[in-house]
Amino acid sequence: MNQLTDLPTQPQDNSASPERPNAQPPSDTRVAEASAKYLAETAGTATPASPACPPGYKLTEVGVIPEDWDVSPLSRMTSLMTNGFVGTAKTHYTDSHDGITYIQGYNVEENSFNFNGIKRVTPEFHKKNSKSCLREGDVLMVQTGDVGLVTIVPQELEGANCHALIIIRFKKEAHNPHYFSYYLNSQQGRLRLKELETGTTMKHINVGDLLHFEVPYPRAKHEQTAIATALSDMDALIGGLEKLIAKKQAIKTATMQQLLTGRTRLPQFALREDGTHKGYKQSELGEIPEDWEVVPFGDVLSIRHGKNQKLVESSNGNIPILATGGQIGWANQYLWDKPSVLIGRKGTIDKPRYVDSPFWTVDTLFYSEIKSCVEPKFIFYKFCMIDWMQYNEASGVPSLNASTIESVSVSLPTKQEQTAIATILSDMDEEIQALQQRLAKTRQIKQGMMQELLTGKTRLVQP
Repeated sequence: MNQLTDLPTQPQDNSASPERPNAQPPSDTRVAEASAKYLAETAGTATPASPACPPGYKLTEVGVIPEDWDVSPLSRMTSLMTNGFVGTAKTHYTDSHDGITYIQGYNVEENSFNFNGIKRVTPEFHKKNSKSCLREGDVLMVQTGDVGLVTIVPQELEGANCHALIIIRFKKEAHNPHYFSYYLNSQQGRLRLKELETGTTMKHINVGDLLHFEVPYPRAKHEQTAIATALSDMDALIGGLEKLIAKKQAIKTATMQQLLTGRTRLPQFALREDGTHKGYKQSELGEIPEDWEVVPFGDVLSIRHGKNQKLVESSNGNIPILATGGQIGWANQYLWDKPSVLIGRKGTIDKPRYVDSPFWTVDTLFYSEIKSCVEPKFIFYKFCMIDWMQYNEASGVPSLNASTIESVSVSLPTKQEQTAIATILSDMDEEIQALQQRLAKTRQIKQGMMQELLTGKTRLVQP
């Protein structure tokens, strides 16, 4: 059979069946309760299995699964498996209001979509390539590149078309596509799909091989749905938390732009001694508050070179050795032990970082000796506001010069105001960091749930 042609199968049964409910983004307070919620809801009904093959389980070619589960090739469970359009579609792109949404590999994320750069094609192209017309519930698999990554077509993409993706249409009367999407995206599923990859420079997966790919699943569709719903709830928790973090980061960025330029003054620094509002003045950097001054960085700090770490490296050391890409080891002595702003000399020159404990930096990473007349953390935030790539002094690997950094002019308030501004921004950073830690923990919980639920080690439905 030609791998680029449709798989001849039985007609699809379009009868209604319970599918995964549309999960709504939760409030961020639900994230912290994810683990407890999952354990509480499964208490008394969960049936954990031992690593061996205990009673009620069986050994199969894909591992140990419950006795009332099956292992079947995708060809047996699907009514269609085919490629999206393969070829050049650029000449058929359109901005017309009647254009058809055209999904490509870079739009596919794990059980989700990224609509950045989404394209539309003409109705004529869509009609001519009707075999790649999408239906709600279709599983879309990336065929080239991030091979095996899958997502589900939601209702709003019904009738869209797609490019070089594998369309997998399950027989919904017995199979919940959301369950199979979670399995294919699981660690076990992705590892097994890797065995089907072909190609050297650009990995690829063939429809003909995928037809024979075997998947474990509960025979009872309601158990498939229960598993998919539990994992969907976790996705909603994760998505809600990601949106909250993005919102907090946007607020912080706006706050930096206002406070670090003096466009917005903190109340305790906004008035003159006579009670009138402070004004603004013109400077070489544009309009700044009347009581701020413009100075080159060199007036308040000195840029220092990192050094070779070979003589101080130690597996028993407690001083981090830092490079432009992050920590690369431990040292038994420090190069500098006071608060400092670090910035790349070569390579990554636009990612300043702040360190307030002893450290060692290598030759490709500058550090700064900051004078006591300024607040180090405020200076760090000022560094973050600068487009350092405009000071790049190399045509190949980006590079900065110490004297160039020291010559950059910056507007500064009094140290007292610097400290107040830095405290506000630091508090915002701490809040974002705490949310990011909760996000990482929630993702770990989801991974643990996938390993348990998609193998039948833990049951949400009593057999």
